[in-house]
Amino acid sequence: MKSDRLKVTLTCRLPEAVERRMKELFDLRPRDQDQPMERSELIASMKSCDVLVPCINDTIDNAMLSQAGPNLRLIANFAAGFDNIDVATALQKNILVSNTPGVVTEDTADMAMALILGVTRRIPEGLNVMKEGRWSGWAPDAFLGGRISGRRLGILGMGRIGRALADRANAFGMQVHYHNRKRLRPELEEQHKATY
Repeated sequence: MKSDRLKVTLTCRLPEAVERRMKELFDLRPRDQDQPMERSELIASMKSCDVLVPCINDTIDNAMLSQAGPNLRLIANFAAGFDNIDVATALQKNILVSNTPGVVTEDTADMAMALILGVTRRIPEGLNVMKEGRWSGWAPDAFLGGRISGRRLGILGMGRIGRALADRANAFGMQVHYHNRKRLRPELEEQHKATY
């Protein structure tokens, strides 16, 4: 009996909850390994599926798209961008290309803030001393680090991630200065307390 469910191929493993839900909705062909698909595997997948779900490390070029099967109608890129896909060729073949813009904005800003705190407070150094068993106990000047409140943070590029980082930096009392191709509108500068 032929299934009328879409055949969806994953080129990488996705979070378990995502794959579980996809199995409920589609004829899912998940990826068993964490290694990227070989070029030949990608081409074979594109010949037999309706929807391909690649990741940012999968390059899908003109030569590959020219070998895609007639049922491939969507490349749903599991990434914020789509530079890894020859979108013009895909569209010529009536294959839609989607991505997930903004999906990692908050997470990336969190990680940037964590790195700022980690470096300023010397967290990696202290952690290494503890792991190596060289910790001799508390001392007034041990890994003292410094405060970030009142410091200036320079942000190059005030897109979604830059603005999210500015909000976090403001919460810590930092002064935010930025450079961008174009200056933000005054209301956005005020909202994010950012100086051009």
